[in-house]
Amino acid sequence: MKKLKTILSAALLALTAIPTMGQDLLARQAPIDRRMKAVDSVALHRLIQVEQWESPAADLYSDWETYYAHSKTTTMPDTFRIDLRGFCMPTPSRVLTSNFGARWGRQHKGLDIKVYTGDTIRAAFNGKVRVVRYEPGGYGNFVVIRHPNGLETYYAHLSKHLVKIDQQVRAGEPIGLGGNTGRSTGSHLHFETRLCGVALNPALMFDFRNQDVVGDFYTFRRSSYSRESAKATRLRGVGGSARYDTFEDELSYSTDSGDQPSSSKKAATRTRMHKVKKGETLYSIARKRHTTVAELAKLNHMSANARVRVGQIIKYN
Repeated sequence: MKKLKTILSAALLALTAIPTMGQDLLARQAPIDRRMKAVDSVALHRLIQVEQWESPAADLYSDWETYYAHSKTTTMPDTFRIDLRGFCMPTPSRVLTSNFGARWGRQHKGLDIKVYTGDTIRAAFNGKVRVVRYEPGGYGNFVVIRHPNGLETYYAHLSKHLVKIDQQVRAGEPIGLGGNTGRSTGSHLHFETRLCGVALNPALMFDFRNQDVVGDFYTFRRSSYSRESAKATRLRGVGGSARYDTFEDELSYSTDSGDQPSSSKKAATRTRMHKVKKGETLYSIARKRHTTVAELAKLNHMSANARVRVGQIIKYN
């Protein structure tokens, strides 16, 4: 009888220990499961990144046309959120010379930004180069890049291509040099932003004067697009809150306001700027513009001993 009690006691202890062991096993397994889940998430994220690099915005576009700039238009969504984070301005130029919209009896599908032949043009976002071509009667030398955020960006009238078809590029990577090729009357960058093959006003997303985007995201809405595009042009286009006129090596920025006569108004409000060329210094610019180094330093909030860089815009009155 004593031996039977001993056996029953041992069995009871074993049975009570099983749940405890199970809980211990679960407790030990939980961190492993979390680590495996993290590993799986990282692997999944990397896989998504690879797919986006190889075929950006594949959920919007069914084709990958490498010859024609305007590939077959896919269905345009009624609303679409475009991620503008991680952007790079295509050029440091702040001077706009032509708006998006009606021009000379036809639609101008992008913005024209003043650049000089040889100026570096950069990719606006990460993406994959779809078209690299020369079109004598239109874009001249141009590049089209498709981006994971759904946009395609166009860079036209280049003097030289710096990328190839199917090349993967990162935001800020040089893709061409500014020029005056194709149907162009002066050196400039024609910049387009398209969604599903439809040209959208770049001023809805890019503020070239402030060298920035309008926000982290831009939401396209078919119902309000025309109204928003017109407002963007008023705010950030030529003839908006400020007007730029371009000259060979001199830039004029005016913020005309009030009801005074235009001649006196121009004299009162016009600010002139100089684009720095190779070999120039504050001293040489001061001599050329009939001012002093101290005045240039004061106007541009810099030291009188500051070095200037090629392409920098210097205010001189």
